[in-house]
Amino acid sequence: MLILTCPYCGVKGEETEFHSGGEAHLKRFGPGSSDADFEQYLFMRENPKGVHLERWRHANGCGKWFHAARCTVTLEVFGTYSAQTTEPPQHIRDAISARRPGWTWREFS
Repeated sequence: MLILTCPYCGVKGEETEFHSGGEAHLKRFGPGSSDADFEQYLFMRENPKGVHLERWRHANGCGKWFHAARCTVTLEVFGTYSAQTTEPPQHIRDAISARRPGWTWREFS
Protein backbone atom coordinates (compact mmCIF):
# COMPACT_ATOMS: atom_id res chain seq x y z
CA MET A 1 0.00 0.00 0.00
CA LEU A 2 1.12 3.54 -0.75
CA ILE A 3 2.02 5.54 2.38
CA LEU A 4 2.06 9.35 2.01
CA THR A 5 2.88 12.20 4.40
CA CYS A 6 0.94 15.45 4.09
CA PRO A 7 3.50 18.28 3.92
CA TYR A 8 1.04 20.69 5.55
CA CYS A 9 -0.29 18.89 8.63
CA GLY A 10 2.42 16.20 8.86
CA VAL A 11 -0.03 13.28 9.00
CA LYS A 12 1.35 10.04 7.59
CA GLY A 13 -1.33 7.74 6.23
CA GLU A 14 -2.37 5.13 3.72
CA GLU A 15 -3.46 6.17 0.25
CA THR A 16 -7.11 5.73 1.29
CA GLU A 17 -6.74 8.83 3.47
CA PHE A 18 -5.82 10.83 0.39
CA HIS A 19 -7.30 11.41 -3.07
CA SER A 20 -5.22 11.30 -6.24
CA GLY A 21 -5.50 14.28 -8.54
CA GLY A 22 -3.43 13.14 -11.51
CA GLU A 23 -0.18 14.39 -12.92
CA ALA A 24 1.62 17.32 -11.29
CA HIS A 25 3.27 20.33 -12.91
CA LEU A 26 1.06 20.57 -15.98
CA LYS A 27 1.49 23.72 -18.04
CA ARG A 28 -1.97 25.21 -18.35
CA PHE A 29 -3.12 27.10 -21.42
CA GLY A 30 -5.89 29.69 -21.30
CA PRO A 31 -7.86 31.81 -23.73
CA GLY A 32 -5.97 32.63 -26.90
CA SER A 33 -3.88 29.48 -26.85
CA SER A 34 -3.54 27.36 -29.94
CA ASP A 35 -5.68 24.27 -30.41
CA ALA A 36 -2.55 22.11 -30.26
CA ASP A 37 -1.46 23.61 -26.92
CA PHE A 38 -4.93 23.20 -25.45
CA GLU A 39 -5.16 19.61 -26.70
CA GLN A 40 -1.76 18.88 -25.13
CA TYR A 41 -2.97 20.26 -21.80
CA LEU A 42 -6.28 18.36 -21.83
CA PHE A 43 -5.27 14.95 -23.08
CA MET A 44 -1.53 14.28 -23.03
CA ARG A 45 -0.35 12.81 -19.73
CA GLU A 46 2.75 10.98 -18.60
CA ASN A 47 2.12 7.40 -17.52
CA PRO A 48 5.59 6.12 -16.73
CA LYS A 49 6.70 2.81 -15.39
CA GLY A 50 8.91 4.31 -12.70
CA VAL A 51 9.19 7.74 -11.11
CA HIS A 52 6.10 9.92 -11.43
CA LEU A 53 5.16 13.33 -10.01
CA GLU A 54 1.52 13.49 -8.93
CA ARG A 55 -1.05 15.73 -7.24
CA TRP A 56 -2.74 14.46 -4.08
CA ARG A 57 -5.34 15.89 -1.70
CA HIS A 58 -5.49 15.10 2.00
CA ALA A 59 -9.19 14.26 1.76
CA ASN A 60 -9.64 12.84 5.29
CA GLY A 61 -7.47 15.44 6.97
CA CYS A 62 -6.59 19.06 6.32
CA GLY A 63 -8.07 18.99 2.79
CA LYS A 64 -5.06 20.63 1.14
CA TRP A 65 -3.53 19.68 -2.21
CA PHE A 66 0.14 18.71 -2.42
CA HIS A 67 2.56 16.98 -4.79
CA ALA A 68 4.20 13.59 -4.33
CA ALA A 69 7.14 11.99 -6.11
CA ARG A 70 6.79 8.21 -6.20
CA CYS A 71 7.66 5.09 -8.15
CA THR A 72 4.67 3.52 -9.90
CA VAL A 73 6.35 0.10 -9.85
CA THR A 74 7.49 -0.23 -6.23
CA LEU A 75 5.18 2.38 -4.58
CA GLU A 76 8.31 3.93 -3.05
CA VAL A 77 7.64 7.55 -2.08
CA PHE A 78 10.59 9.91 -2.56
CA GLY A 79 8.87 12.80 -0.84
CA THR A 80 5.92 15.17 -0.76
CA TYR A 81 5.90 18.94 -1.16
CA SER A 82 3.65 21.97 -1.48
CA ALA A 83 1.31 22.19 -4.47
CA GLN A 84 2.26 25.84 -4.89
CA THR A 85 5.75 24.98 -6.13
CA THR A 86 6.34 25.07 -9.87
CA GLU A 87 8.92 22.28 -9.88
CA PRO A 88 10.08 19.56 -7.50
CA PRO A 89 12.37 20.87 -4.74
CA GLN A 90 16.05 20.00 -5.06
CA HIS A 91 15.99 17.60 -2.09
CA ILE A 92 13.25 15.56 -3.80
CA ARG A 93 15.20 15.46 -7.08
CA ASP A 94 18.34 14.45 -5.16
CA ALA A 95 16.43 11.65 -3.38
CA ILE A 96 15.15 10.33 -6.71
CA SER A 97 18.56 10.56 -8.40
CA ALA A 98 20.22 8.76 -5.49
CA ARG A 99 17.91 5.76 -5.89
CA ARG A 100 17.24 5.96 -9.64
CA PRO A 101 20.42 7.21 -11.38
CA GLY A 102 19.70 8.67 -14.82
CA TRP A 103 15.98 9.23 -14.28
CA THR A 104 14.25 11.86 -16.38
CA TRP A 105 10.77 13.31 -16.28
CA ARG A 106 9.88 16.15 -18.60
CA GLU A 107 12.24 19.01 -17.86
CA PHE A 108 12.93 17.92 -14.27
CA SER A 109 15.80 15.56 -13.54
